[in-house]
Amino acid sequence: MKEERYDVVVVGAGPAGSITAKKAAEHGLDVLLIERNQEIGVPVKCAEGVSKEIERFIPFDKRWVCAEVKGANIYAPDGTKVVLTEDKMKEVGYVLERRLFDKALAGEAARAGADVRVKTEAYGLIKENGYAKGVSVRSMDETERIYADVVVGADGVESNVGRWAGINTRLRPSGIEVCAEFLMCNVDIDKEHSEFFLSSEIAPKGYAWVFPKGEDRANVGVGICGDASSEQHRAIDYLRAFVRSKFPDGKILAEMYGAVPVCGVIKESVADGLVLVGDAAWHVNPLTGGGILYAMYAGEIAGEVIAKAVQENDVSKKRLAEYDTRWRRNFGKRLDMGLKAKEFCFKLSDKDLNTLAHSLAGVKIQKLTTEALLLELVKRNPKMLFGLAKMLL
Repeated sequence: MKEERYDVVVVGAGPAGSITAKKAAEHGLDVLLIERNQEIGVPVKCAEGVSKEIERFIPFDKRWVCAEVKGANIYAPDGTKVVLTEDKMKEVGYVLERRLFDKALAGEAARAGADVRVKTEAYGLIKENGYAKGVSVRSMDETERIYADVVVGADGVESNVGRWAGINTRLRPSGIEVCAEFLMCNVDIDKEHSEFFLSSEIAPKGYAWVFPKGEDRANVGVGICGDASSEQHRAIDYLRAFVRSKFPDGKILAEMYGAVPVCGVIKESVADGLVLVGDAAWHVNPLTGGGILYAMYAGEIAGEVIAKAVQENDVSKKRLAEYDTRWRRNFGKRLDMGLKAKEFCFKLSDKDLNTLAHSLAGVKIQKLTTEALLLELVKRNPKMLFGLAKMLL
């Protein structure tokens, strides 16, 4: 069996994996970034909306931006609209073309010195004396052992890499959002705003979204909590009903399905010789389902810590724990708050959601982040949201 040697092998070429590979390579390490699919960024499993903060990690290129949105419209079950504007809401900014964006990120890693391979699937972890020492992979019907000082699991929801290392990456139904999405054309949309629809009939324990992608195209999707999904009530069933109602003349160009961890912070994200990043480490806001930026921040931190650990010849769990500490300090509290808010909001009825939307009529909030929006709702609905207030304050 063929064998190779690197300082770092990164499993998964999404945003988290590519940023990790880039940062580690920039610090002089020999890095291999592998992707099991034959094309990076395909298939797309994302609504593709992201804040302009991504420009912190990669130079802006209009080729991977389908639309630049000015804000977001949130619709209560009775149709009441709450408008969030661009300069006050960090969660909106661009609607990406992920198949191009992910390739661009992998290209940045390659330019930094990392080797990149597609159609290369990790099927096992190489371990020595309790340490991760590489991965066994399949590529073009051949098997190979790739040795590395550090293995990075960027392999998505319920990470296999993490499980192989003894980290519990399994998710309960209540901790996962099941999503279905259509890329559609011939739809009448607001080209300057992303739109979100809340209703137990449209998306129980979740929401529907419409993200503009230029001209008459949009990503139209539904995400529902795993414990709200059943044989007769799947995300795809809710999506089809939503599309029939809202876009009866729309045409489906592509279908996408996926799952998102919405369970809060993972118990541990490192092991001896191993680090988890992005969805593999549950780096997703449980309330919104957004995770691209968290994944990129985590990748940057991981690359820096791994580089120092390898150069110090200490890749123990204790040494790599610096990564775990830093990402928790950076955005861990936001994920915790998102989980608490999600669990509280899922208990609200459609009538409650309508009341909350009505309370924001004519309101101007100076800093309209998700957190600030929740605090404003608490301020205007103290009795209804007393439980939420205790969580946030």
